[in-house]
Amino acid sequence: MTSTTVMPGGESPMADPGMTERLPGVIFRLHRARDGRLHFPYLAGSGLRLIGASVEQLARDARPALEHLGEEEYPRLMTAIERSVSDMTPIATKFRLPLKGRGVRWIALRAQPSAEQDGTLWHGMMIDITEQVAEEARLRRLSDTDDLTGCANRRRLMHRLDEEISRSNRHATPLSLMILDIDHFKQVNDGWGHLQGDRVLRALAALCRDSLREEDLVARLGGEEFALLLPLTPESRGQHLAERLVERIAAHDFGLPGRTVTVSIGIAEHRIGEDRDSLLNRADRRLYAAKHAGRNRVVTSP
Repeated sequence: MTSTTVMPGGESPMADPGMTERLPGVIFRLHRARDGRLHFPYLAGSGLRLIGASVEQLARDARPALEHLGEEEYPRLMTAIERSVSDMTPIATKFRLPLKGRGVRWIALRAQPSAEQDGTLWHGMMIDITEQVAEEARLRRLSDTDDLTGCANRRRLMHRLDEEISRSNRHATPLSLMILDIDHFKQVNDGWGHLQGDRVLRALAALCRDSLREEDLVARLGGEEFALLLPLTPESRGQHLAERLVERIAAHDFGLPGRTVTVSIGIAEHRIGEDRDSLLNRADRRLYAAKHAGRNRVVTSP
């Protein structure tokens, strides 16, 4: 005769208790009474250890589980529940579950509602997706990062530039963009080899990052060309920063005996209503003006 397990609330699923305890997550029934009270008539799975409350408690009241959610996650989950009740649509969401002394876990929740005489009943499951979220974040970083220098790549720069231009247009806040190019970089590659050229690029990227604030962005546009995005920064302040950066790079030992590495920089400040391409073009024109004026300098106009 097949054994059954009677769960709190009178449920009698035909299941092997050992199997449900080994499930990599939680399967559940969640009931919401018409007055808004929530409880779990059924819970099973290895993920119960993350909840921090007993099955018996949660069969009477779901609040001990919900109280573990953070200030941002709780209202978001409750909104998803209310929307599901109103529209009879499935719940499909993910949330962070803080664990005391053990960091934070990411949980994916999927549940299908059904209308009952005394409220709404969901059949669903919760799965720990922390490793998946971490891997997705790692892949995003890789897709947004220049392999050689570790700074942002062109894709990430364009995305961030769009965000900052939108903010500047909405709030009339200053925004400056520098474009920086290493002078005569081909001579470095030809004279010392591409491996040494790569070391120069990495060292220069590090010098740029060290010179900027946390909210600024250093991106490699390609080759020996970099962009430095400076939110909340007028052109005059950006010029001062660029001039210090030019001096710092010229004084740095890049490991090239008898050779000084210098850069040319063009700067443009965003004009309200200006699009991304126009801002990039103005900064680029000023970079080439710096090149034509003798290199190892900063140009802010015309």
